Amino acid sequence: MLLLTKDDFRIKAENFDLTNGANIVRIAAGAFMFPHIAGKFAAIGTLTLKAGTVGFFAKAGMTPPELWVYLAAASELLVGIFLVLGLCTRYAALGGAAVLGVAVYALQTVKGFSGWTWNTGGYEYPVFWALVCFAIALEEFKALKSAERRAIAPPRNAASRHLRGLLCSRPSPAGSAQWI
Repeated sequence: MLLLTKDDFRIKAENFDLTNGANIVRIAAGAFMFPHIAGKFAAIGTLTLKAGTVGFFAKAGMTPPELWVYLAAASELLVGIFLVLGLCTRYAALGGAAVLGVAVYALQTVKGFSGWTWNTGGYEYPVFWALVCFAIALEEFKALKSAERRAIAPPRNAASRHLRGLLCSRPSPAGSAQWI
């Protein structure tokens, strides 16, 4: 089932196992959202927006720009929290890729192709980050599909085949077991 389940909203200890590289990447991808939220505000306590940020959103054609800045900050906050905690990971990662895709679009609109590299304020980093989020989502969907297959697949080891044979056979008239 690819939709949401109760299990998607459970915080699990295994989500914080730092010997699993996928957890490290997921947590980092989520944690990197938080500085981007703070960077949109002149005063985070009062949620006062930076004039430069509002101006950038206006140049990118997002009107009204204040609404788009608040929407971006809220989206980044939710994505960050969900990725760090491992909640609804496949959808949070897709949301992160979408948010970063919009950021790339805005940077492309404002800077054009001259602003590719991250050190000049370009979109090289958000493209990479979006691809990481997409890869996280892809791996989560694959893991879910694999778990579903394991849950419905018949047992394949010798002991389970033997047990299945004992439970699902009946003597035939000739005295040998016959599958039901």
